[in-house]
Amino acid sequence: GYEEAAAQGLMAGVNAALAAGSGEPSRFGKTREETFVLDRADAYIGVMIDDLVTLGTAEPYRMFTSRAEYRLRLRADNADQRLTAKGRDIGCVGSERARRFGEKAASLADATGLLDRLTATPNRLEAHGIHINQDGVKRTARTLLAYPNVGLGELAGLWPEIGDIPPALHRQLEIEAGYAGYIERQEADITAFRRDEALEIPDDLDFAQLSGLSNEARSKLVEARPATLGAAARISGVTPAALTILLGHVRRPRRATA
Repeated sequence: GYEEAAAQGLMAGVNAALAAGSGEPSRFGKTREETFVLDRADAYIGVMIDDLVTLGTAEPYRMFTSRAEYRLRLRADNADQRLTAKGRDIGCVGSERARRFGEKAASLADATGLLDRLTATPNRLEAHGIHINQDGVKRTARTLLAYPNVGLGELAGLWPEIGDIPPALHRQLEIEAGYAGYIERQEADITAFRRDEALEIPDDLDFAQLSGLSNEARSKLVEARPATLGAAARISGVTPAALTILLGHVRRPRRATA
């Protein structure tokens, strides 16, 4: 529970500071936002907060990886890639750390580009001890990293320029390549998730007066007061039919006030 409490304190402190300095430029030139939000695809903090706000809990909350549907993205090796830029933009990351992050991000992009450009035929790979189907189809170096027992060390014997990739990046490149197909599908899921999250439910919407909702869905919505359609979808008891009703209200043009 200590990590969960610390995470909530961190988010509360960051947002209190942002509220105090709202509208002022940060050290990186961007205007500070009033709130800082991490969603379920950004970090486990986002999963925890969404669970507590949307789903609620009757006992002390514990953060388990099984709670995160996008856990393939929420890995320790890419935490800096997911979160450093966000911290930089709100002024929580110093200039030296931001510089080193920028250098690493550029190195990762260069290494990924190199691995995508290097290709070889099955015959050439076989000659270097890399056994794949002899189907005549060329493979890129990044594709080959997904094969068992093939790492950057083995590929450097075929392409010496791979030896110039900083060792600190090897593990992350190998993980990304190994899960590339799964990560691509998960990114599509995240795009759909964020599309729903962008559909905001009006603050003044009276769930109790919505016709067509079941009593369970109505009571759950009144209690949770979800801010977005995506948040409503994660509430137990809110059915697809209820979401369709909500969607109609979300997309309905608001009347202009006199």
